[in-house]
Amino acid sequence: MNPKQVLFIDRDGTIIAEPPVTFQVDTLEQLEFLPGVIRNLHFIRHKLDFEWAMVTNQDGLGTEGYPQASFDAVQGKMLQILHHEGIEFDEIFIDKSFPEDNLPTRKPGTAMLKKYFSKNYDLANSYVIGDRLTDVEMAKNLGCKAILINGDYKLLENTGLQEYCAVQTTSWDAVTDFLFAGGRRAVVQRTTKETDVFIELNIDGSGKTDISTGLHFFDHMLEQIGKHSGCDLTIKVKGDLHIDEHHTIEDTGLALGEALRKAIGNKRGIERYGFTLPMDDNLCSVALDFGGRPWLIYDAEFKREYVGDMPTEMVMHFFKSLSDAALMNLNIKAEGENEHHKIEGIFKALAKAIKMAVKRDIYKYELPSTKGVL
Repeated sequence: MNPKQVLFIDRDGTIIAEPPVTFQVDTLEQLEFLPGVIRNLHFIRHKLDFEWAMVTNQDGLGTEGYPQASFDAVQGKMLQILHHEGIEFDEIFIDKSFPEDNLPTRKPGTAMLKKYFSKNYDLANSYVIGDRLTDVEMAKNLGCKAILINGDYKLLENTGLQEYCAVQTTSWDAVTDFLFAGGRRAVVQRTTKETDVFIELNIDGSGKTDISTGLHFFDHMLEQIGKHSGCDLTIKVKGDLHIDEHHTIEDTGLALGEALRKAIGNKRGIERYGFTLPMDDNLCSVALDFGGRPWLIYDAEFKREYVGDMPTEMVMHFFKSLSDAALMNLNIKAEGENEHHKIEGIFKALAKAIKMAVKRDIYKYELPSTKGVL
């Protein structure tokens, strides 16, 4: 028998809403499910083969300030509703201690979960789903990964826990998407005698960017791709700028295109197509197709030789490199007077088109093609 994968799922703030002051759901009037949680739990339970364990800290449960009966009423009603929707937990673990007790049973401790440290369970491919840093830390202690449901995207900074968090989101739809179809990340290192390009891309990110190519205007344009597509994008380039800008811009386009192609993966469930967008005094449109056939149609002219430290002739060359490496059909048209805005509009339009095209629907998890192959 193959080892079982496990979902260790938190309760308050993850399945049901957590009151902001008391952090204690002790009346039926306070019982409120998070948006989309029931639909998604049902999908995960019936489509995926995980064992389920609810793991929750309930501070001082059984004391005068938090009577056991109050908890039981809420817990019973919640489990009844889930049961009626075909959702069952295999195990439920509740720690009743206070934080200052420092008991090993309290999350992020794992003393309640000793049964899972055996050959019967595949912890490396299991997940803790929760809304707090303690959930991520428990994932680290279990030897698995966390799915963090929290809108504070700076929460993990300077904690040393980033590597233990597979996904951070505010949406249960995104949780299910990840568990069913996997993450869409890619790391590309392209090293030649002319450049050294490192790119890390997370399509299902939050628009965080860390860009450094040695060309400030080019950095600014690449930031638009991350910010407006919602992708997390790290680009670090060391190029032969003492010669000129050509190799740096070209190789960045090639590496970013390769990262997009790898991160998108098998293309099942994606929209495939994207198009968009006006920018101030300019009209910039970008239409794209991740159909596996690279082609570039480019209609944009510039009167200036440079904008900032970026040669305008290299704008087309960047998109040609990107299109070739991503196996993407790309149609670009830009009209307007301000050269800065025109280039920026193209990059923003590309970002919005990417966001549209990579949107994934796990309920229609098929190739977007009548050919049956992309």
